[in-house]
Amino acid sequence: MEKNIGVHETVREKPLAGIRVLEMGQLIAGPFATKILGEFGADVIKIEPPGQGDPLRNWRLLHQGTSVWWQVQSRNKKSLTLDLRQAEIQAVVRRLVAECDVVVENFKPGTLESWGLGWDDLRAVNPRLVMLRVSGYGQTGPYRDRPGFGVVAEAMGGLRHLSGEPGRTPVRVGVSIGDSLSALHGVIGVLLALRARDRDGAGQMIDVALYESVFNMMESLLPEYAVFDAVRQPAGSSLPGIAPSNAYACRDGYVLIAGNGDSIFRRLMQAIGRDDLGNDPALAHNAGRVAQVARIDAAIGEWAAARSQDEALDRLNQARIPAGRIYDIADIAADPHYRARGMILDQSLPDGTPCQVPGIVPKLSATPGGIDFPAPGLGQHTDAILDRLGIDDDTRARWRQLGYI
Repeated sequence: MEKNIGVHETVREKPLAGIRVLEMGQLIAGPFATKILGEFGADVIKIEPPGQGDPLRNWRLLHQGTSVWWQVQSRNKKSLTLDLRQAEIQAVVRRLVAECDVVVENFKPGTLESWGLGWDDLRAVNPRLVMLRVSGYGQTGPYRDRPGFGVVAEAMGGLRHLSGEPGRTPVRVGVSIGDSLSALHGVIGVLLALRARDRDGAGQMIDVALYESVFNMMESLLPEYAVFDAVRQPAGSSLPGIAPSNAYACRDGYVLIAGNGDSIFRRLMQAIGRDDLGNDPALAHNAGRVAQVARIDAAIGEWAAARSQDEALDRLNQARIPAGRIYDIADIAADPHYRARGMILDQSLPDGTPCQVPGIVPKLSATPGGIDFPAPGLGQHTDAILDRLGIDDDTRARWRQLGYI
C-alpha cells in the first residue's frame, strides 16, 4: 500500500520484491551482499550447515549464545539447514535453484563444482539464473585455489601498504572492509545482471574477487606508478598530494580539517587568522600547497592546539570549512543527525532485550528498504521451505535423524 512521504513522493513496493535469492555462503562477503538485497525486498533463503550454522552466529560479543552482529547481517533472511555434501540434499538445492532468480556463494572456487552445484550445473537447471560468486582471488587465474580472507585481500589490493604511520608496521582497517567492498561490488553486479536479463531473458555469472574489490578503490595508485614510477607510501592522517587535509590536535582531542579546495583554503586561513598564507599566490592552488604542506599544517596545528574541539569546530563551521571530530560508537549512538536520518534503529533481541542496529543505506525516496523481520534462528524456516518443495514428513524426519537438515 502506498503512503505519502512528501509532496511528490509515494512509497511503492520495494524494488526487489518478487526476486528470490538463495544464499550459499557464510561469514561476511556473500551474506553482506544478500543482506542488502533483502533490505530492498528480495526473498532471501540462507542455507546453513545443520547443527552449527554460519560461524558468524558465534563471532565477537554474544548474547545468550548468539552474536549481536547476527541481528544486522541476517535480518530479512530465512534460515534453511542443509548438508550440501549429501547427494539427496544437492538434488533439493537444484530444485530450489529452479525457482530462484539469484544465487550468492562465497565458497573456495571448485567447492560447489565438487557437489554438482557449480555454475554450469545450476544454469542448466535455470537458464535465467544470476549467480554471484565471491572469492579471495576470483574463479580463474594462478591464485584461484588459494584460501582468501578479506584481510589478505586488503594487503594484496594495496590498501594495507597505505595504512598507518610512515616507517611503522602497516595497520589494518578496524572492520572487514575487504569483504564489505566485495559485497557492494557483488550487489552492483547482481543488479546489472538482472537489468540485462530484463532485456534478453538470460542469466549470467558474476565473478567478484576480494583483492580486486579493494584494488578498485585505489584511485590513482597505478597510473602514478606507470607514468612517474611513483610508489605511494603511508602518510598517517594526511592525504598525500592534497593539502591541507589532516587531523589536528586540540586541547581535548583531534579535529579533522579538509581545507584542500582553493576557495576553502582561503576561508580556512582567514578563520585561523593567517591571511598571510591565504593570500600567498604560491599557495593559491593545490600543487603549491602540497609543496609547502608542512608549513600549512604547522599553522593550522598551532591554531587548533590553543582551542577545545568545540571551539575549533564552531569557528570552522561558521567559516563553512569541512571539519569534524573523530567519532567512536558512543558518539555515533548519541548523535542527533544519525537519528534524524534513520541510521540508529531501535530493535529487540529474541528475548526482548533492547538493541540498536544500523539503518538502511542507500535511501530511496519512493521505494526505500527496510527491516521486515529479524535475523532467523538456526533452521527456523527449514520445514516450511521443504514442505513447499513437496518434501514429505517422513523424508524430512529421516534427513533430520541423519543430520542432513
